Amino acid sequence: MNTAALTWRKSSYSSNEGGECLEVAPTLTTIHIRDSKATDGPVLTVTPATWNRFLALTRPAT
Repeated sequence: MNTAALTWRKSSYSSNEGGECLEVAPTLTTIHIRDSKATDGPVLTVTPATWNRFLALTRPAT
């Protein structure tokens, strides 16, 4: 897949000062994930259900 055509975004909690950030590019059937510092590097692709489960497990308890 040509990931250059995707719309990538970072979390609003990310700053422009570097650090470890992920970018995601959601589509109807997949969520593409990459390292914001290595945009030409590998891309992990998961289903929306897998991504939602990941988010549920990593969100802080309220």
